[in-house]
Amino acid sequence: MGTAVTTLVKDSPPQASEKRPDAPGDAKRRGRRENLAGYLFMSPWIAGFLLLTAGPMVASLYFAFTDYNLFTAPNWVGFDNFTKMFEDPRWQNSVEVTAKYVVIGTPLKLLLALGVALLLAQSRRGQGFYRAAFYAPSLIGASVSVGFVWRALFSDDAIVDRTQSLFGMDVGGWVGNADWILYCLVALTVWQFGAPMVIFLAGLKQVPRELYEAAEVDGAGPLRRFWSITLPMISPVLFFNVLLETIHSFQIFGSAYVVSNATCGPADATLVYTCYLYQKGFKEAQMGFASAMAWMLLLAVALVTAVLFWSQKRWVHYEEAAR
Repeated sequence: MGTAVTTLVKDSPPQASEKRPDAPGDAKRRGRRENLAGYLFMSPWIAGFLLLTAGPMVASLYFAFTDYNLFTAPNWVGFDNFTKMFEDPRWQNSVEVTAKYVVIGTPLKLLLALGVALLLAQSRRGQGFYRAAFYAPSLIGASVSVGFVWRALFSDDAIVDRTQSLFGMDVGGWVGNADWILYCLVALTVWQFGAPMVIFLAGLKQVPRELYEAAEVDGAGPLRRFWSITLPMISPVLFFNVLLETIHSFQIFGSAYVVSNATCGPADATLVYTCYLYQKGFKEAQMGFASAMAWMLLLAVALVTAVLFWSQKRWVHYEEAAR
C-alpha cells in the first residue's frame, strides 16, 4: 500500500501553485521591460533637464567665446570676453561687493540660526508656535514684495532711520547711503534664517543626552559642553548649512535689485555679481560677455565648494556623530 501511494505521488502532475523556473531569456526580457518602464516614467524629467538645463548650459558655454548681442549671429572671439572682464573696473567692483556680502552675511545668518535653534531645542510652552514664527520668513523667500517692504523700512525718515536718530546715528536712510545699503541686504538675509535653523534643530535633537549628563557629572559648564559636545556632534549639519548658505549667497540677485530700485546703487554699492551679469546681458545686450561672467561664477562657486569639502576632514566628525 505504501509503495503504491509513493508511486502515485511521483507520477502525479505538478500543482498549479508550483512555479516553473524562468528561462534565461525570459528573465532578460522582463528586465528590459522594467527598465523601459522606468525610463518612461523618468522621461519628463530627462526632457526637462536636456531642454532647460543641459541645453542652455552648452549654449552659454559657446556664447562665452563669441560676440553675441541677441540680434545678430554670434561671432567667435575666443577669450576676448574673459580678457575684457578682468580689465573691467565694474566687474572687479561686483566681485568685491559679492565677496563682502558672502563673508559678512553667511556667518551672521548661521550664527543666529544656531543660537535660536539652541533655544528652541529646550522643551518649553508654545514651542511649536515659536518654531513656526521663526521659520515663517524663510517661506517668503527673497520675493519682490519683501524687497519693497525692506526698502520702505530702511529708507530716509522711515522706522529704522528714526530709531537710529534717537541714538544719534542719523545716516539719512540705509537705502540712500552707499556706506550702509549693503548692510541692508545683509540684514535681509540674516532675517531669513529659518531654513538653516530647522536643520540645526534636527541635528541638535540627535545628540545623545547621556553625553551632556556625563559632562555635567565631570563638572563641565555650559560653554564647555557646547564646545566639546554640541559642536562636534552637529558638525556634519553645520558643514551642510555652511555649504548651502555660501552657494546661496553667491546667487543673490532679487533683493539687491529691488532694494536698490533696479539701480544696484547708489555708486554701485549693491552691484553684486548677478546684478552686473543681468545688466550686461539684458540691458546692454552683451550676451557673450554675460555668458562668460556666468561661467566665471560657476567656477568660483565650484572652487569654494571644493575648498569646503577639502577642509571638512579637519573639523567635521562623521564617526563621532554616528555614535
